[in-house]
Amino acid sequence: MQLQTERLELRLPVADDIAAMHAIVSHEQTSRFLGRASDPALHFERMARNAGSWLLYGYGSFMVRLRGREELIGNCGIFHSWRGVGDDFDDNPEAGWILGHEYGGMGYAGEAMRAVFEWFEQTHGPHRVVCMIAPENRPSLRLAEKLGFTPMREGALPDGEAVILLDRAAGSANRPPEQV
Repeated sequence: MQLQTERLELRLPVADDIAAMHAIVSHEQTSRFLGRASDPALHFERMARNAGSWLLYGYGSFMVRLRGREELIGNCGIFHSWRGVGDDFDDNPEAGWILGHEYGGMGYAGEAMRAVFEWFEQTHGPHRVVCMIAPENRPSLRLAEKLGFTPMREGALPDGEAVILLDRAAGSANRPPEQV
């Protein structure tokens, strides 16, 4: 399966993506918002968990690349992750996006996520969707707001990392999208 936008192609993950995504999340400009994502074992667990979401729930993370190019620029999607942060969050579809630092500020994450939300609601119907963002990740917090997320509460991952928990009402993809 593949989604296309004006500038991007989104496709399902494959094993060869593990190393490419590890390089993206290991860069200090990207990893500063991702906790211990640069640890190879934890990165593999994240990739396997997100890929497993496709099998168990019928949705998960997409690998993102520029149209007509092979190189990955990141991933984004809606997946199930069971983070251990509370019943109001854990058993819900969760949105997330990670782009290489050199692709930030170009509108790619918003473009990709709008396509993902449209596909998700057409395929699975309207659902409340949650996301979590590091408090210092102002660009992602602004994007989440533009995508229709509102703050739920502050939280912490099991390792103590502080996060802001947000949610988005079911059916938000049916509203006219804001320019992101």
